[in-house]
Amino acid sequence: MTVLKTGLTPSASGSAYLELELSSPPKATSQPAAASRSGLKLTCTVHGPRPLPRSAPFSPQLLLTTRIKFAPFATKQRRGYVPDPSERDLAAHLETALRGTLLAERWPKSGVDIIITIIEGEEDSPIGQTIHRREGWEMMTVLSGCITVASAAIANAGIDCIDLVTGGVAALVDQPGRPPQVVLDPCAFDHEEVKRACVVAYAQSRDEITEMWAKGSGSFPGGNNSANLDFEALVDNAVEAASAARLVLVEALRESTEAKLQRLKPPGS
Repeated sequence: MTVLKTGLTPSASGSAYLELELSSPPKATSQPAAASRSGLKLTCTVHGPRPLPRSAPFSPQLLLTTRIKFAPFATKQRRGYVPDPSERDLAAHLETALRGTLLAERWPKSGVDIIITIIEGEEDSPIGQTIHRREGWEMMTVLSGCITVASAAIANAGIDCIDLVTGGVAALVDQPGRPPQVVLDPCAFDHEEVKRACVVAYAQSRDEITEMWAKGSGSFPGGNNSANLDFEALVDNAVEAASAARLVLVEALRESTEAKLQRLKPPGS
């Protein structure tokens, strides 16, 4: 289940909140209750567009700055207040995903800041299960959520874009006693092993992928024979997941717009 709300931070030009539950219920375990897992909760605020300082060099286009930070309490391993390399890497992916959709030439010598705080991260796992954390598979789902919530916040801020961009993830996973299968928007800790995964930022109206991140290798049964998983097929599944996320995004923006129009109506009308 996905929850997406916009306009929750009045002091920002635009804001959004995204909550994504686990893809499947937690399995029965002998671990204590403290080892239970949560989903993904993100907040995004957009500040700007606003003029750059007079000392800044002239820019004919809008300068986009992205920042992604895990809250110190977001995961079991407490994080510091200074962004680490993984957070900076996520921010770079996010900037690339969003830059291709903004009509940046409409705001010369202006800048916009997009700040995402991860309140709860999918890194939470049963005690002793650390392999996926080392490999960083869960970061792909985090990036997918960041793309979608940032797009919602940008739309809430009224910044002109050529399209709404959403994130989607597809992964090839192993399960005991079953052949490998493709899963959309996976949680790495729900599966025995993640063999290959791909996350995309997809602009559906233009049928355009603005960012892609893939890693891993693997094969799956095709027909009567085992065949290598075609990379394009994995991308197509990630695009399918992004298209499903777009439905949630469009519905959230429709509700937000209707609420704004309702507030603008004269009393008694």
